[in-house]
Amino acid sequence: MSADTEVLVAGGGPAGLAAAIEARLAGLDVTVVEPRDTPIDKACGEGLMPGALPELARLGVDPHGMPFVGIAYLDAKRRVEHRFDHGPGRGVRRTVLHAALRARAEELGARFRSGRVETVHQRAGFVEAVGLRASWLLAADGLHSTVAREVGLALPPPVARRRFGQRRHYVLSPWSEFVEVTWTRVGEFYVTPVDEQLVGVALLARRGVQFDDALAAAPSIAERLLGVEVGSELRGAGPFRQRTRARVKGRVLLVGDASGYVDALTGEGLRIGFAQARAAVTAIRAHDPDSYEAAWERETRDFRRLTGSLVRLAASPVRGAVVPAAARMPGVFSGAVERLAR
Repeated sequence: MSADTEVLVAGGGPAGLAAAIEARLAGLDVTVVEPRDTPIDKACGEGLMPGALPELARLGVDPHGMPFVGIAYLDAKRRVEHRFDHGPGRGVRRTVLHAALRARAEELGARFRSGRVETVHQRAGFVEAVGLRASWLLAADGLHSTVAREVGLALPPPVARRRFGQRRHYVLSPWSEFVEVTWTRVGEFYVTPVDEQLVGVALLARRGVQFDDALAAAPSIAERLLGVEVGSELRGAGPFRQRTRARVKGRVLLVGDASGYVDALTGEGLRIGFAQARAAVTAIRAHDPDSYEAAWERETRDFRRLTGSLVRLAASPVRGAVVPAAARMPGVFSGAVERLAR
């Protein structure tokens, strides 16, 4: 029985679109299934680390944004910063990034279908979903992946350290050439320049913390935003900690947040998602889906270890020691940032 498409991508967010582009560049027939209208927005920090930019360039995507030269950690008394060793990152509005990826996928001939993959049936040699037969299914349907649950790869999220993200934009010139991470008693604020007259402010905190209330714990940010025009609605996302027992089940491969996620604390989600998309397509081209498991472990190892350690600190009584420790050990701080920036 012939397939309707070689690669079916569940989810048309950045990771799904990157997977579609990778597949088309490899000469594979691709159909993307996504229920939301485009461009798709999401509560996130919107900072592309330097290592993400070559991945995008290889895909033929170069979204407009604002460069940032490094990462700065701040609290009420201290500031410690690291300038990237190998060029800047870029702050990019999520809608701008999504539109650029979607346009590139369409240019390469990917097909799109409105819908949501909710049931998956694996047969000998193909997968059935949304009325289509595909040789392979790449599940990129986000943190709460329906496909991961459907094929038995999702694990229950842990109750401890459940953190959520909120994000709003403000219309003003960026005041720093760094992504500034301000540590407060209630959470971490990420301030990212995303355009010449637009700044994104994201909050990572436990459930129930209100964005505007949390600003009171970050007076240096609140003062800058006082009376400034709001540039977008407040959006939320989470909980971030998601686990999977494996990333491959037959002809189904999990990509991006659907494959498991630690936290948004280090801002590495997109770079990791792009690398996973490349690895997944490499595996299916070789007709060796199991090789993706090892590639996934390799690509995410630093992210999982460093982010996991930071999240444990952020959720502990000693969270207030994070910035002082970074200031006392700038070499350690710089090394960690540079490792994640690659």
